[in-house]
Amino acid sequence: MKTRIPIWLWVVIALETLPMFFGPYMALTRPAFIGGPEAETVTYAAYLYSARNLAVGFAFLVASYLRSAPMLLILIVVRLFTDVIDLPTLLTFGLARSPGRLIGIFVFLYYIPALFALRYLWGRVKDETT
Repeated sequence: MKTRIPIWLWVVIALETLPMFFGPYMALTRPAFIGGPEAETVTYAAYLYSARNLAVGFAFLVASYLRSAPMLLILIVVRLFTDVIDLPTLLTFGLARSPGRLIGIFVFLYYIPALFALRYLWGRVKDETT
């Protein structure tokens, strides 16, 4: 069953989906993105990161096209889980030029919008099951 998706949720879906394509591009074209400042070649970590992000990104596109609330809910949970791991990893290994800006980006562009989307989608999933 197709779920009605309000404009604000489309914005959140775009915020959650675009980095899934932009990140792999950066990882595969700029070795320092994943390998650190001294990296000169693309590593296996960049390929794994790219594969994971592209898989979730394409799944987001399919779920958006189908307007499937359960699928979008699960994908946002997966995205939130990976972001909760990515932020501390980036900070721990010193891969951020500006830690404050990086924390702001994750909090205001990923975590908070994801929580609003999860709350809305959870309501839609509950309505569909009752």
